[in-house]
Amino acid sequence: MEKPYAIGIDIGGTNTVFGVVDKRGHIINQGSIKTGAYKEINDYVKSLASALKEIIEQVGGPSNIKGIGVGAPNGNFFTGCIEFAPNLPWKGVIPLAKMLSEIVNVPVALTNDANAAAIGEMTYGAARGMKDFIVITLGTGVGSGIVVNGQLVYGHDGFAGELGHTTIRREGRLCGCGRKGCLETYSSATGVARTAREFLETRKDASLLRELEAEEITSKDVYDAAIQGDKVAQEIFEFTGQILGESFADFISFSSPEAIILFGGLTKSGKLIFDPVRKAMEDNLLKIYKNKVKLLMSELKESDAAVLGASALGWEVKEN
Repeated sequence: MEKPYAIGIDIGGTNTVFGVVDKRGHIINQGSIKTGAYKEINDYVKSLASALKEIIEQVGGPSNIKGIGVGAPNGNFFTGCIEFAPNLPWKGVIPLAKMLSEIVNVPVALTNDANAAAIGEMTYGAARGMKDFIVITLGTGVGSGIVVNGQLVYGHDGFAGELGHTTIRREGRLCGCGRKGCLETYSSATGVARTAREFLETRKDASLLRELEAEEITSKDVYDAAIQGDKVAQEIFEFTGQILGESFADFISFSSPEAIILFGGLTKSGKLIFDPVRKAMEDNLLKIYKNKVKLLMSELKESDAAVLGASALGWEVKEN
């Protein structure tokens, strides 16, 4: 008899969120643990496994779980490992799928967190019915999931699709990956805060942001100032959106997607980010692509998208 549930896990730098999902895509039970509270990977896996066992028992035990899918930064679908993720507390290559499966006695598959969000969007969200699209996650970094002809692009080693680490400013800002000028250093929530500090340092304009400690400024502070009419804050969003839109024009050239779907905390800025992105994208597109590519906001709740996408892996994972 077909097993009725899968589990999706979204591993973030701050929190790990997980949920039991049924065939219709309903999250029927969920929970979370603090990722950053565990400096040792073995302690983290034990805590996560304990929490999973609890919710698994609530739906009748492991015999009712088809599989577990995990979305994680630098997660490799081919190896089941998290590999050198700069925003997680553990370094090196972590065979997380194997470690977790051995404890909970359920097969586990793992992929990049942005890929998981793309699967969720394709199955349950704004990309339903689409076969060619890109999901861009705008959070602490910039992640991406690229779907071509209905299939996620993994490349030969499982690491394809790192659009956040395309270089958009040669010798630009230092990135957590060790390179300079990556897109995520400018167009992530962290990048917005960095731009704010640069603007305040190099300009003399009055701004509500000057009332805050420079190192404490967040993208939310910039948003709050912008909606109050602060010109400097509004220009920060213009600057961020222009860089992001220019990059989208390049991305479109190599995959010709039907849509680019934006997901993550920075999208809550609405028109402040969408309008400059759309303008810069269209201004920089080849003529053959102009006015063809939709720019959409995710239709999934931020807390659900990666969990639902990861759970889709759980349905497909093979028994050992």
